[in-house]
Amino acid sequence: MTNTPKTAESSVAQASDNAAENTTEEATGRRVRILSARSAGILALVLAAVVFVIDQGTKYLVVTQMQLGERITVIDGLLWWYSIRNSGAAFSMGENVTWVFTLVMVAAAAVVFYLLRRTRALSWTLALGGLLGGICGNLFDRLFREPGFGSGHVVDFISVPNFAIFNIASCGDHVVSSSTIYGGTYNLFAVTMKRMGIEFTFVDPDCTAEELNAAFRPNTKAVFGETIANPALTVLDIEKFADAAHSHGVPLIIDNTFATPVNCRPFEWGADIVTHSTTKYMDGHGAGVGGCIVDSGKFDWMAHADKFPGLTTPDDSYHGITYAEKFGQAGAFITKCTAQLMRDFGSIQSPQNAFLLNLGLESLHVRMPRHCENGLAVAKFLKNHPKISFVTYPGLEGDKYYELAQKYMPNGTCGVVSFGFKGGRAAAETFMKNLKLAAIETHVADARTCCLHPASATHRQMNDQELVAAGITPDLVRFSCGIEDSEDLIADIAQALEKV
Repeated sequence: MTNTPKTAESSVAQASDNAAENTTEEATGRRVRILSARSAGILALVLAAVVFVIDQGTKYLVVTQMQLGERITVIDGLLWWYSIRNSGAAFSMGENVTWVFTLVMVAAAAVVFYLLRRTRALSWTLALGGLLGGICGNLFDRLFREPGFGSGHVVDFISVPNFAIFNIASCGDHVVSSSTIYGGTYNLFAVTMKRMGIEFTFVDPDCTAEELNAAFRPNTKAVFGETIANPALTVLDIEKFADAAHSHGVPLIIDNTFATPVNCRPFEWGADIVTHSTTKYMDGHGAGVGGCIVDSGKFDWMAHADKFPGLTTPDDSYHGITYAEKFGQAGAFITKCTAQLMRDFGSIQSPQNAFLLNLGLESLHVRMPRHCENGLAVAKFLKNHPKISFVTYPGLEGDKYYELAQKYMPNGTCGVVSFGFKGGRAAAETFMKNLKLAAIETHVADARTCCLHPASATHRQMNDQELVAAGITPDLVRFSCGIEDSEDLIADIAQALEKV
């Protein structure tokens, strides 16, 4: 008979289930603590229970003590508490197949139980017990948290750029943003830029000045909002947000895509930087992808030098230039944006897309009045329709934002109308299926009329709470009026409503 080393595995095989705890030595000479079956099982379950209680207790504290989206610095630049609802897996992946992760957790628990029945090593017992506790905590979330059994969210609490913000904010910085913004922008801020270490606080655009000021922090670097929010169509009180931003020594950045410079000029009301998705009204035909940043040149970066070192201290990547000194107040921001960020990230519009954009800009001043005329006509038609629960259009008299729209956009707002159905989401879907003239597209602000269901398209990455904050309901339809004849648009809407 050959001599074989006495391993932990052979020791376990030889040990009785009721044997007392002992130790054995592997061939490597490492001593392994061996437990009885009963001791191993009890230890694993106790540890799993402790981990589960800690997991759920911590999450309870997060849910009850922190606002959704709130972030608290624990170790600056290294560790934060950050309250989010994650319906997916790690990094919010797979949010649309949450039930798959429930099944994965069930399978994982079964595997852990199987391994616990076969191991007696103390180290493995502790590791598997802790893992089981974490699995049970995750499974509990999936089964009993919103939105429903088997598809619930996990409470998470341990934590491509927007150039206008990324130009002045970096890891560890903070930005205040209106909550009613485009879904893609929200996802950029709340997910992508969050991973880059830039934190956002989302505020109700209708908040008081006191509530708005309360959102600022010592590391706040900018304030962001949309002139007319997509698709909630809230109108930002530009002066209120500008006053708050400037009182804290930071610029106000405005997305003016829907209103365009034809209908609103945010610089005249205190905005410092304006952005546009040029793919929308400026192009007018969805022919070329693009965006632009316009700097007013009025924000004094040197007056707040400590807040903006990227502009007020030498740039080692560009010959040691200090942008605010070299190019002055009027040129610092936009020069850094083009010389540094465009260089490093490669966001350069193709010549063909630039050519198409120039063609669209030539007719922008002619098209915008027609868009507004059609939007108002459609809003008036829908306002008193028996199948429509609400109509949102800031150019419609009686709208919540009518007075603000008259202040900032007296010549018109945009061609986009948002409305809901008394029959809920099913009615909205039936309506859209029966449209003949309007195209079903995620695109918006085009010469052709486009229709969209935001909750299942542009804002599908948001959970229910985030949708409410963004002004989105399941029955909401965004109807972007083109430059067709208004009577044709209304006729198409009318026939589709008959099918609802």
